Amino acid sequence: MERLLSTKEVAQFLDVNEKMVYTLVAEKGLPATKITGKWLFPRHLVEQWVETNTTNYPEAATRLPPYQGLLVITGSNDPLLDRTIFLFNTLHSNHVAVFGNLGSMGGLRALRRNLCHMASSHLLQDNETEYNFDFASKELDVMPAVVNFCKREQGMLVRKDNPKKLSAVADLARPGLRIINRPLGTGTRLLLDGELKKAGINGEKIDGYHNEVHRHLDIGLEILAGRADAGPGIRAVAEILDIGFVPLRWERYDLMISRERFFDEGVQLFLGLLHEDAFRELVTDNSGYDLELSGKMIYPTSNSPKEDD
Repeated sequence: MERLLSTKEVAQFLDVNEKMVYTLVAEKGLPATKITGKWLFPRHLVEQWVETNTTNYPEAATRLPPYQGLLVITGSNDPLLDRTIFLFNTLHSNHVAVFGNLGSMGGLRALRRNLCHMASSHLLQDNETEYNFDFASKELDVMPAVVNFCKREQGMLVRKDNPKKLSAVADLARPGLRIINRPLGTGTRLLLDGELKKAGINGEKIDGYHNEVHRHLDIGLEILAGRADAGPGIRAVAEILDIGFVPLRWERYDLMISRERFFDEGVQLFLGLLHEDAFRELVTDNSGYDLELSGKMIYPTSNSPKEDD
């Protein structure tokens, strides 16, 4: 289990007085849990909270070089994105697309540091209808262009035929159940933690909560091997591995693109591919993907995204 800090220790860590710690819990969402009447603070969540609330970053020491055929994509991993990158490399022999699996927040940070052309992200905002924009506005000085890659179905991966009869996130708290999890900073972990919070469940008490793997496919493989009963993931992996799936919601999975690199040849070729039949043929019925918005610009609204052809 990750180390827990006392109120005094977290005050020293943040260089504030103990009274201010209680204010940060109440007003700023400082991660905390109360056990036997005392506040305790998971150190790794406090560190993440500090990083997420950082607003002033130093300028990157180096910039992404002019485009010469190497397209760099980072962020949240996805099997369809993997297949699309392979398709891009097959169709465009003078270009090479590569992917860095950093999670959604890691992708935005790489975009901020000029380490990539595009970042894939599916970070659900507090209103639970919009994705990515609030996170991008906090992380980046200039809002990137946002193009939808796909919509996909998120939920819980479970063993074939769902022998534990799981039907909701609240079921993960059952005694004798073991899960496998995604790392902090991933959109899937953000969704799971939000659902656990709504259900009034402390994830720290779930067996396997801190056992983390870095790909959706790895979640499925752990379940397939019998080392876990369930874990957060997308329907596409359940279809690939022929295991069970409990749906939670459809989500938007977007490409965040630096505006200054938007018209680079490789970026435009990749975005153009999202309108081609060759890309759409990668998706089959019941695959857990919806390509209705694929390749379209997305803009933030109060209720739902607008789209542009």
